[in-house]
Amino acid sequence: MLKRMFNRVLFLSLSALFLGLFGFLEANAQSFKFAHLSDTHIGNATAAEDLRRTVNDINQQKVVEFVVISGDITEFGSDEELRLAKQILDSLAVKYYIVPGNHDTNWSESGGNTFKRVFGAETFSFKYGGYHFIGTNSGPNMRMSPGQIPRENLVWLDSLFAAETDVNMPVISMNHYPLDSDLNNWNELIDRLKTRNVVLTLCGHGHSNKRFETEGIPAIMGRSNLRAKDAVGGYNIATVNNGEITYQERTPGKETKKPWTSAKLENHHFKKEGKTYPRPDYSVNKEFPHVQVKWTFQDDSDIGAGMVQYQNSVITANTAGDIYALDLDNGLKLWSFSTGGKIYSTPEVWNDYVIVGSSDHYIYCLNANSGKLNWKLKTNKAVLGSPVVKKGMVYIGGSDGTFRGINIKTGKQKWSFNQVAGFVSSKPLIYQKTLYFGSWDNGFYALNSVNGKSKWDWTSGARNRMFSPAAVYPVGVNDRIFIVAPDRYMTALNSKTGEVVWREHKEGIRARESMGLSVDGSKVYIKTMDGELLGVSTSSDEMEIVWRSKLQLPYELTPSAIVSVGNSVFVPNHNGLISAVNAETGQVEWQHKISNAMINPILALDTKRIIASSMDGKIVFLNKVD
Repeated sequence: MLKRMFNRVLFLSLSALFLGLFGFLEANAQSFKFAHLSDTHIGNATAAEDLRRTVNDINQQKVVEFVVISGDITEFGSDEELRLAKQILDSLAVKYYIVPGNHDTNWSESGGNTFKRVFGAETFSFKYGGYHFIGTNSGPNMRMSPGQIPRENLVWLDSLFAAETDVNMPVISMNHYPLDSDLNNWNELIDRLKTRNVVLTLCGHGHSNKRFETEGIPAIMGRSNLRAKDAVGGYNIATVNNGEITYQERTPGKETKKPWTSAKLENHHFKKEGKTYPRPDYSVNKEFPHVQVKWTFQDDSDIGAGMVQYQNSVITANTAGDIYALDLDNGLKLWSFSTGGKIYSTPEVWNDYVIVGSSDHYIYCLNANSGKLNWKLKTNKAVLGSPVVKKGMVYIGGSDGTFRGINIKTGKQKWSFNQVAGFVSSKPLIYQKTLYFGSWDNGFYALNSVNGKSKWDWTSGARNRMFSPAAVYPVGVNDRIFIVAPDRYMTALNSKTGEVVWREHKEGIRARESMGLSVDGSKVYIKTMDGELLGVSTSSDEMEIVWRSKLQLPYELTPSAIVSVGNSVFVPNHNGLISAVNAETGQVEWQHKISNAMINPILALDTKRIIASSMDGKIVFLNKVD
C-alpha cells in the first residue's frame, strides 16, 4: 500500500516536473529578440555610413537573434547600390531577411532582377519561436503608381499556405508599405492572411515609428535607418515574450530607449469576425452596360508591358520573362516563349517579326506566327526600353548606356550610341528621321535614325534623377517635341536644335508623364496628378490650354500614354480604370474598371474595341456595343 502511494506520488511529481519543464521550454521558445531595420536608402549621402554603424551595433547586441529589413534598401535600385547594401549587410553576425521597397523596384535599372540575384529572393518565409514570418515585395515595378504586391508573390503565398497544415500557427507579415490603399491590392494580401492566424504586420516606408491597426490586425511601422537631421541613424529591437511584442528604438553606440509600443500577439479569429472593410469598387461598370467584356485572361505573374496586334492575335509579355500571343477572338494562349528575366518592354511587330527586350540582357526577335526564336542579341545590362521599328530597322534603348539600331531580319547591329547617361525604360519617338527618348539621369536625346549620331541632347537641370523625362512617350508635331516629367513641368523643344520653345509649370496643373497627341495634331493631351485631362496647343509659343475634358479622376500617377483614335481619347488610370472621352466635347463617353492595379499602355483596335492590361496580370478585351 505504502509502495503504491510512493509510486503514485513519484509519478505525479515526475509528471509535474516534466510538464513544468515542457512549459518552461515552450515559454522560452516564445521569448526572443530581433532587430527591425527599414529604409536604409543606400545611395543617400550618409546611408552607407549609417548602415555600417547599425550593423556593427547589432553585432554587439548578443541578444538579437535575427534581423528583418522592410524595404527601400537603396535610393535608386541601381546594381551598384544593391551590391554595396549586400556587402554591408553580409557583415551581420546573425541571419537577416529582406524584402524590396518602392525605391528598389520603381527605378531599377535591372527591372528588379538584381535584387533577386543579389539577395536570393524578393520574398521570405521562415519560422522562429513558434511564429511564421512572411515577407512580400511591394512594387510599384518600373512604372509609377501606388504600390502593388506582385501577382507572383500572391501565387507564391497561396502555395505556401496550401503546404502549411497548421492554420493556427501565428503569422507575422512584413511588407514595405502599410497594408492599406497605398497598395493597390492591399485587400488581396489581407484576405489571404485572415485565413490564417495573422497576429501582426510590420512595415517601413513612412520613415517613422508608428503603431496602428489594419482591419483589426496590429501593425508596426519602423523608422528609417538614416540619420536625417540627427547625428546618427537608428533602428528597432523587438522583444517577443509571452504572446506579446515590444518595440524599443536603438541609437547605435549610444542607448536602447524605453519601449515605445507593444502589441498582443493573439488569435483574432478573423474568420468569425463578421466585419466588412472597404474594398475596390467596380460599380462604375454598371453605369455603362453597353461596354462589354468579350474575354479576360489572367496571368500568374505581373504584366508591366503593353501589347501589339498581329493579324488575329495580340502579343504581350510578363514579369516571369514570357513573351506570348493570345487569340484575338477568345483570349486563349496561342504560343509562348520564355526569356531569363522580367520583361517591361512592349513588343513591336514588323511583317511577321516580333521584337522585345528582356531584363536578362537580351533583345529577342521571334516569329510572330509561332513564337519561335529568329535571333537574340546580347547587351551588357537589362533591356527595359520598348522598341520601335521603321523600314526593317529596330530602335531600342537599354540599361547599359547604349541605344541601338538593329537590322530586324538578321539581328545584326547596324549602329550604337553609347553615351546615354542612366538607363532607358520608355518607347522612343521617330519623327523627321530622328529618334527622341529620355533616360533616368535627366537626359533627353535626339539621334539620327540612319547612323545613330547625336543631333542634340537636353537636360532639365534637375538634381534628382527621379525627375527625369524617362517614362514619357514623347510627342512630335509642328517641328516640336513635347515631354512631361515628374517635376510637373511640360516642355516644348525645337525638334531640329533642341532649343527650348517653352517650358512651364502652371499653377494648379501638375502634369506628369502621361500624354498623347490628338488625331489632328492640334493639341497634346496631358493628364494631371489631380485627375484632369487637358489639351495643350501644339502651335502656341506658350503652354496654352485649349481644351478641357469633363473627366475628373482621383489622385493619379500612372505614366501610361494616352491613346487617341477617331473621335475617342482613351485614358489609363493607376487603379485599373479606363476612360473614353469624346475628343470634341470632352464628355466622358464611358468608363470601365478591369482591376485595381495600374493600366499599361492601351491597345486600341478602333473606336469601339480596345484591349487593356493591368499590372496584376489581367488582360481584358472591351467591346462597345451600340
